[in-house]
Amino acid sequence: MANRERAKRNKTITLMPDEYIYFSQKICNMKGIKNITVEDILNKTINNNLFDIINRLPQQFADLIIIDPPYNLTKEFNGFTFKSSSKDKYLDYLRSWFPEIVLTLKPNGSLYLCGDWKCTSALQQVMDENLTVINRITWQREKGRGASHNWKNAMEDIWFGVKNVKNYYFDVESVKQKRKVIAPYRQNGKPKGWEQTDEGNFRLTYPPNFWDDISIPYWSMSENTDHPTQKPEKLIAKLILASCPENGIVFDPFLGSGTTSVVAKKLNRQYAGIEMNEEYCCWAEKRLQSAETERSIQGYSDGVFWERNTANMQTAENRRK
Repeated sequence: MANRERAKRNKTITLMPDEYIYFSQKICNMKGIKNITVEDILNKTINNNLFDIINRLPQQFADLIIIDPPYNLTKEFNGFTFKSSSKDKYLDYLRSWFPEIVLTLKPNGSLYLCGDWKCTSALQQVMDENLTVINRITWQREKGRGASHNWKNAMEDIWFGVKNVKNYYFDVESVKQKRKVIAPYRQNGKPKGWEQTDEGNFRLTYPPNFWDDISIPYWSMSENTDHPTQKPEKLIAKLILASCPENGIVFDPFLGSGTTSVVAKKLNRQYAGIEMNEEYCCWAEKRLQSAETERSIQGYSDGVFWERNTANMQTAENRRK
C-alpha cells in the first residue's frame, strides 16, 4: 500500500493504514459462491479476478455495462503488468471474456466499450460479433505526452452497442450541453433557442459523438486517484444518464478505482463492479462513502453538462437560480 507525501493542496485520494483495514472489510469476494446472484453483487465492490468468476455471474441483470479494459499497451497496474500484443492476440483476449459479459446485459440494455486508436478496430469487431453498434464516441484527452516524431495521442473512443435496436433506453434530454452562443439569433427581438444571462448567452445543445468538454482527473480534483488510466466522473456521468434509468443497475467488470460505481451512486443508480486489485477496491469504497454526502460531479451542474473551464459561470448560475 503506497502512502506518498502530498502537497497540502493535493486532493488525490489516499489510504492511511487504518483506512485500508476498514475499507478492505467492506469489499466482497465471490470465491466460495457457486452460483452468484444479483443480491450477492448489487451495490458491492467485488475483489476478484474477472476470469475466476465470469462463468458464475448472474445473467441479464444489468441495464447498462461500462467497460474500460486494459488497452493493447504495456501498462503497470499496481503490481500487475498488462503486456501489449499483436492485434489478433488482443482480439483473442477480448473474445475470452466479452461474450460472457454480454450475457449479463438485459435484453433492452446498453453497453459502452472504451479504447484508444490502437485497439479500436478490435473493439469494433468484438462489438459487431455480439451486439449492434449504435455509434462511436470520440472524446478529447487534453492531457498526454507529446511526440517529436508523431502526432500527440489526445483522443480515445467509446463504442456504444445494444442488444435490441428497437428497444433500448436513451434519455437525450438528460445529457444536453450548455454552450456559449457566439452569434445569437433573435426572432421578433427575442432570443430564439438561447438564454440571456449576466454570465453570457447560452443554449442547450443536443450531445454529439465528439466530446471536447472532458477534463482528465488531476491532483487538485477530489476525484483523483493514483490509478494510471482513471476515467473522469463527468465522462461516466454522460453514459449513465443517457443509457440507464434511475434505480437501474450499472455494471463495470474492470472497475479500477471505482469511478463507475461512484457516479452511479451519485446519480441514484445501483451498481456492481469487479476489480482484481485490493487497494483499488479500497479506493472505490472510500469514494463511495464520500458519495453519500458529496454528490457533485465536476462539469455537471443544475442538470446540464457545461463546457470546460466554466466553473465560475456554473457557480454564478446556481446562485442566480
